[in-house]
Amino acid sequence: MTAFTDIARAAWGPDAPEWVMRLAEECEKSSQNKVAKQIKRSAALVSNVLRGKYGGDLVAVEDLVRGAFMAETIDCPALGPIPKHECRDWRGKAAKFSAHNALRVQMFRACNRCPVHNGEDQ
Repeated sequence: MTAFTDIARAAWGPDAPEWVMRLAEECEKSSQNKVAKQIKRSAALVSNVLRGKYGGDLVAVEDLVRGAFMAETIDCPALGPIPKHECRDWRGKAAKFSAHNALRVQMFRACNRCPVHNGEDQ
């Protein structure tokens, strides 16, 4: 069995962010593939984050981990408190307007006015 926490500590050092260590712990509890599915990302992305080699948006991955595994929420103007990873999913959907569903229209409007979506603190 791979010690994912050892991999993360080796890559990130003693000051590894808590969300990275939580990601590693979740991989140890189940598997890297299962964790990746839970955050709707690839196992390769999870591996690269743990190894400190991910060149993409780490803030986005942090939101996914904090929402899925650390019970952190965002106060959504349309839905109320929702997990951070669900906020990310809605923001992704809202980026592409779709009038075929009333909730998607509502979320498009809400996400485009949301302080989180526009880079402001909530």
